[in-house]
Amino acid sequence: MLRIAIQAKGRLFDESLHLLQESGIKLSSIKRSLLIPSSTFPVEILFLRDDDIPQAVADGIADAGIVGENEFAEKKQNAEIIKKLGFSKCRLSLAIPKEEDYKSLNWFAAKKIATSHPKILSEFLKKNAIKAEIHIINGSVEIAPGIGLADAIFDIVSSGSTLLGNHLKEVEVVMQSEAILIANTNLSKEKKEILNELIFRIEAVQAAEGKKYILLNAPNDKLADIFNILPGMRSPTVLPLAQEGWSSVHSVISEKRFWEIIGKLKVAGAEGILIIPIEKMIL
Repeated sequence: MLRIAIQAKGRLFDESLHLLQESGIKLSSIKRSLLIPSSTFPVEILFLRDDDIPQAVADGIADAGIVGENEFAEKKQNAEIIKKLGFSKCRLSLAIPKEEDYKSLNWFAAKKIATSHPKILSEFLKKNAIKAEIHIINGSVEIAPGIGLADAIFDIVSSGSTLLGNHLKEVEVVMQSEAILIANTNLSKEKKEILNELIFRIEAVQAAEGKKYILLNAPNDKLADIFNILPGMRSPTVLPLAQEGWSSVHSVISEKRFWEIIGKLKVAGAEGILIIPIEKMIL
C-alpha cells in the first residue's frame, strides 16, 4: 500500500483529487477524514496542510505527495521530485506599492519585505547582494504594505488580481511554480512498483489533456494534402471505405488549433468530420 499526501483544502486540493480520480483511484466520502484507502488501487490518501507535506514525505509518514513546487523549495526536505504535474501554476514574485518608482533590485536595499517564503527570498537576496529585512507572515501577506508592516512583499502570484486589489505591482519574478509529485527516497521495491504504475496512469491522463480524436472521410487523391495538415502523434491511421477511391482518416489534434485545422481540412476536401474527446492516451 502506497500512502500519498495531498492538500486537505486550498488551491491544490481539487486538482490533486481530480488527477488521482482520473488515474483510477476511487475514494469513498472524504468528509472529516484524514486517511482514506482507495477501493480500486493499492494506495491510501493522507490529507495534510500543503506546507506539512514535504516533511511528511521526507520522514516517511507518507510515501509520496502532491505539493506546490514553491512549498517544496521553501521547506528543503530530503525528498525526491518525481514529476511536474502541470496544474496550479503560479509564480513567486516581489511586489511593491503601485506609486513607487521601480528601476532595479537595488530598490529593495534596506527595505522591509513581508513573506511566507523566507528561505527562498533570503537566497534570492543573497545571490543578488541585496541587504533587506525579511518579515515573516503566515497569511494575508499582500496587506502588509497597506498597514505599514512592510515596504514590499514576496508572495505567490497567479492572475495578479490580489496585488491590484491591494494597490501593489509585481516587479520581479523570482520563481515559477506548479504542482509536483514528490516521493520518499527510501521506498521499498513494492512501493516503487505501485508508484511507477501511478506515474504511468498520470502520464496517460496528461497526454490526453487538450487533445481531440478526429475521424474524417476523404478522396484518396486528397490524402497527401490532408496528411500535411494533420499534426498526428506519428502518422494518421488510414482505412479504406466501401466506396471505391475514398478512405477514412483517424488522428489526434490539439484543441487549441481545432478550428484552424478543421477549416484547412474542409478546404483540402475532407468530409464527414467527427471529433471525439479523449479521456486517456498511452504514448
